[in-house]
Amino acid sequence: MKRGFGSDNHSGISPEVLEAIARANKDHALAYGDDEYCERAIAIMRGYFGKQAEVYFVFNGTGANVLNIDLMCRSHHAVICADTAHINVDECGSPQRIVGCKLLTVATPDGKLTPDLVRQHLHGFGFEHHSQPRAVSITQPTELGTLYTLEEIKALADLAHSHNMYFHMDGARLANAAVALNATFAEITVQQGVDCLSFGGTKNGLMLGESVVLLNPALADGVRYRRKQISQLCSKMRFVAAQFEAYLTGDLWRRNAEHSNAMAQKLLQSVRDIKGVEVVYPVQANSVFVRLPRDVWQELQKQYFFYEWDEADNVVRWMCSFDTTDEDITNFTTALKKLL
Repeated sequence: MKRGFGSDNHSGISPEVLEAIARANKDHALAYGDDEYCERAIAIMRGYFGKQAEVYFVFNGTGANVLNIDLMCRSHHAVICADTAHINVDECGSPQRIVGCKLLTVATPDGKLTPDLVRQHLHGFGFEHHSQPRAVSITQPTELGTLYTLEEIKALADLAHSHNMYFHMDGARLANAAVALNATFAEITVQQGVDCLSFGGTKNGLMLGESVVLLNPALADGVRYRRKQISQLCSKMRFVAAQFEAYLTGDLWRRNAEHSNAMAQKLLQSVRDIKGVEVVYPVQANSVFVRLPRDVWQELQKQYFFYEWDEADNVVRWMCSFDTTDEDITNFTTALKKLL
């Protein structure tokens, strides 16, 4: 497949991560997380998120989100999220099927919830005919590539907690957010009141595997059994843990995220002044959303794979990765200019 801008999942694996997997592929190790690799990786992650953090590795981002929701909610509960949230749009109804809870979605202009937008769903508490609001979930960065400031995260967490609700963050691209905000993982999450986090690395150089990071001890009861029940307990978990160890030891996570963010800015600068291209959302992480004439983006897709984000409005999404190159951007921009 020609190198393009379809997704940061399309890139390969960081060489450092592959080397870590190879190093872990020696001799035998206990299964299901009772190994030295998991012990080391969890200790490293607690260094980022705090000693109170409980870490549970899972296979993928959907599994991390569903496990977090399963810990927060029962079937009569509801989760408030943006209508563009991954849990609403791209997980095939898995929270509803597995947990049985309801998603209360909110239309947003930029993918970001605000306290005022959330309040429309803060009613019906104690009314047995109404799904009970139990959690607020945000994505950082959002599915539209926008970022919550630390103050915005804190305001949402405070609102949720004031109604005895939990606050979840989908951090599939949290490294990109941390770099863009010049903030630590702890500053973005636990210090602002996040109760549980889906912490990813696959979009930033890992081969597979994500993690659930519980920052509120009240959610830890029964988590090991619930992870098993939803088929997210990996037997050879050392190969997931070894990746996170390589990812978080040193600055690999930062270097990869800095590069993909910088490439998105370069792509933005390369296309923003082209007549016929309209950038529709601020470029704050590693994605660029533009509006193009339909015939142009459809013809461009014959050369490069990328997603039409809103086909009715002719909005498409271009994602940059840790291995995106200047040449990739030059070739892509040249093809776009020819079509326009």
